[in-house]
Amino acid sequence: WAQFPETPPELILSVPSGNFGNLTAGLMAKRLGLPVTKFVAATNVNDVVPEYLATGIFTPRASVATLSTAMDVGNPSNFPRMLSLYGGDVDRMREDVNGHAYTDDQTRAMLARAYADWGYLLDPHSTVACLGLAQAMSDRAHATGVFLATAHPAKFAEVVEPRIGRKLELPARLAACLGWEPHVARVGNTLEELKALLRWS
Repeated sequence: WAQFPETPPELILSVPSGNFGNLTAGLMAKRLGLPVTKFVAATNVNDVVPEYLATGIFTPRASVATLSTAMDVGNPSNFPRMLSLYGGDVDRMREDVNGHAYTDDQTRAMLARAYADWGYLLDPHSTVACLGLAQAMSDRAHATGVFLATAHPAKFAEVVEPRIGRKLELPARLAACLGWEPHVARVGNTLEELKALLRWS
């Protein structure tokens, strides 16, 4: 960001969030000078952080399975780090972060719209961030908005292809990874066994 020719007067950054590592990193970067006006914590129905931002009460719960599987987190391990950044003060956090949650039906609809209207292929996680940005920008037309895209759509062909009406081509590097033979090593719960495994690797 230090190399931006000029900083937008208002920058909204929407982050697809499950365990909240990317958002926490963004909040730390803001403290170091990243010129973001507002972050959007965009989640699927595992919405404990948007709920906290709305009510001031954090209620962890069991995860619910959704199309955006990497975001199916009911008790995000990075949330205590977020709290620490704001001294546990929800009002201070609200100054920097909005939270929005979306259903699978909303995700499917936006994924299809992004392709039909803009020719842009999204994966389910990035679609949630796109939804969050659209909502955040609805009353900030003068702002510059960015959403983070975190995965290749081909990894989620079973979700994406029905929405766009065509087959996705798997990138060569991704196809190569899918062809690898898995290697599994069992290790007990002792430091010595872990050390032995690391030496073997």
